[in-house]
Amino acid sequence: MSTLESVIWHTLGYIAMPMIILSGFVAVAAVSVWLLSLGKDKKLD
Repeated sequence: MSTLESVIWHTLGYIAMPMIILSGFVAVAAVSVWLLSLGKDKKLD
C-alpha cells in the first residue's frame, strides 16, 4: 500500500468513529424530542 493510500485509510479510520457517535447522538436526540412533543400535544388536547 502506498503512502497516500495509508494516509487516506488512517484519515477515514479516525473520522469514522466520531461521525458514528455524533450521528447516533443526533438520532437519539431527534427521536427524544419527537416523543416529548407527542406527549406534550396529547396533554394540551
